[in-house]
Amino acid sequence: MADNLTTEQRTKCMSNIRSKWTDQEKKIHSYLKANKIKHQMHPALSGSPDLLLKNTNTAIFLHGCFWHKCPKCYKEPKSNKEYWLPKIENNVKRDRKNVKLLKSEGFLILKVWEHQIKKDFDKVLRKLVKNGI
Repeated sequence: MADNLTTEQRTKCMSNIRSKWTDQEKKIHSYLKANKIKHQMHPALSGSPDLLLKNTNTAIFLHGCFWHKCPKCYKEPKSNKEYWLPKIENNVKRDRKNVKLLKSEGFLILKVWEHQIKKDFDKVLRKLVKNGI
């Protein structure tokens, strides 16, 4: 299926998608910082977690529901499937590999989905605080 945007429009649209310092990451970071919970955003670790809780050696991945195929709310794209489906499957495979690698290095792993942050932020925070202290 052909793209219904011009090259310039698509470039502008895609340039607004960020992999670091997303709204969810900013929200979590602000809470942890305000509550003096030692953490590091985007630590230079194999597997590239979004967040590291230093006291408990917990690596946290903040996953976007579309990009990482959330089991609860992922919806398959309607257009350009030959591009998006393999891309998303590769993301899922890479996620599994990264979790396995970090576990082998002794890290605890937490996955937080975009919809959890949007809909039940307090529950997410309780989970983080429980692991961060």
